[in-house]
Amino acid sequence: MSYQDQTQWQDIQAFLPAAYRIDAENAPQEEYWPWRGHRVHLDRFVNPTAPAKVILFHGVGTNGRQMSTIVGLPLSRQGLETVAIDMPGYGETRVTPGAQVRYDTWVELAHEFIEHERRRDPRPIFLYGLSAGGMLTYHAAAMNQKVAGIIGMTFLDQRLALVREQTALTPLLGRLGGPLMHALAGTPLAGMKMPMWLASKMHTLVNDRAALKTCLRDRTSAGNWASLRFLSSYLHYVPVVAPQDFQACPVLLTQPAADRWTPLELSQPFLERLARVEVQIRMLENAGHYPLEEPGLTQMNQAILQFIEAVLASTGDTTTAPPARQQRPEPLDRRS
Repeated sequence: MSYQDQTQWQDIQAFLPAAYRIDAENAPQEEYWPWRGHRVHLDRFVNPTAPAKVILFHGVGTNGRQMSTIVGLPLSRQGLETVAIDMPGYGETRVTPGAQVRYDTWVELAHEFIEHERRRDPRPIFLYGLSAGGMLTYHAAAMNQKVAGIIGMTFLDQRLALVREQTALTPLLGRLGGPLMHALAGTPLAGMKMPMWLASKMHTLVNDRAALKTCLRDRTSAGNWASLRFLSSYLHYVPVVAPQDFQACPVLLTQPAADRWTPLELSQPFLERLARVEVQIRMLENAGHYPLEEPGLTQMNQAILQFIEAVLASTGDTTTAPPARQQRPEPLDRRS
């Protein structure tokens, strides 16, 4: 299947401002990348003259197409090439039968996809990640060491009790669920799945009730079920490079100001440990965890673009001319 064959993402994007909606005229190019037997789905906004490429990572309540709407499409209009990945278990990626998907699988896939893209052309690569995808940008960059910059919508170190307790459905579940999942992950029950709305505060994914109901109906994103094996590995993953030793690239946090799931204080413990790289924080007004709202959406894309331009200027990269900046995404449809 492809996103042409399912309507869930279209139902979700109906809650976005019209300028962020994908249609037949502006849809990304859909590709499949074979990796370890999986058929990994990609949304690519192709631009061979772009000065840089941005790889987009979703979290545990979204998918690649939802990254394409709020980030991929707007950045492509600003002259950048973007690629959104559907990680195994989400979106339109097809997992090889019998595969035991762990969070480590996501990190390794991200690392090897960066190498795949580097073999295609020498342009600088930036990573963007939403929710759990934010920390995935760090984990991938720590493993790869060859990215130009990382942008996250939250950086959640799930090894910290504060983070586990505040991002789980309830603090008690966060306190007890991690050890229990870790114990069960070593048993024949490791493959047992549970809905992400039960494992986390998925009810705070968006700040619009009708939009939330629509998101939860999508089994390829917020309505997904994850195995105890995956959840345990996510909660206990140890990065290749500790944050206090990380020197690979600068970091930008784009923090939704109205995020009821992962407020700024949950990212700060991790960011404060990044002592050897530049760290920037940009607050996004009126924006929820998965942002549907202005002016946060425009502020997010402006911050990403400015961050990329600054990094390219500081490194003296002259692969191509910098992208032309616009104040906001060009409207797709001026109706509603």
